[in-house]
Amino acid sequence: MNIYVGNLNYRIKEADLQQIMEDYGAVSSVKVITDRETGKSKGFGFVEMSDDNEGAKAIAELNGAEYEGRTMVVKEARPKF
Repeated sequence: MNIYVGNLNYRIKEADLQQIMEDYGAVSSVKVITDRETGKSKGFGFVEMSDDNEGAKAIAELNGAEYEGRTMVVKEARPKF
């Protein structure tokens, strides 16, 4: 399951996001999206989890949760076109 995680604090690193998500299950990959010019975080990222049930639990429990002073938006990512 590919999960979108938005409204992140700009200081969040991929390792931080992976640590949060690993509380809910095995994480295949983590990518925090950065600006091409500056290399700074854009405040959102994607997490790939191999088990859909674990992904659904992470979404249910983390969507709306506060982390580093920001309320996270966590939902299933829409497919790229």
